[in-house]
Amino acid sequence: MKILINVILAILVFLAVLAGITKIMLMQQDVELFGKYGFTNSILIAYGVVQLFGGILLVLPKTRIAGAILVAISFLISAVVLAMEGNVPVTIVTLVCVLLLGFIIQQSLIRAAPPPTETQ
Repeated sequence: MKILINVILAILVFLAVLAGITKIMLMQQDVELFGKYGFTNSILIAYGVVQLFGGILLVLPKTRIAGAILVAISFLISAVVLAMEGNVPVTIVTLVCVLLLGFIIQQSLIRAAPPPTETQ
């Protein structure tokens, strides 16, 4: 199970960092897509920084939950934009990533919980 969690985590980190970098670099596809829905270049760069920062936070166990929350919110925003654009397949993949981020949060909370103590 731990290997599966690490593989999922690696994929999510990769996707978050890559998505953040493409927005920071103002890749033409992102500028056109998000620009249709009111994202200026400055907002798109800030949005990319949040995705990149969230992806970096996902790597470290102590900041994993915060990173997962940031990335999940940013992916939900992307899913809404993609759905409005009518890109159903990519919207579904993005929502699956959000569910996987929820799984990572759940597993992180389980690992962070103190072991049960015996009471008499």
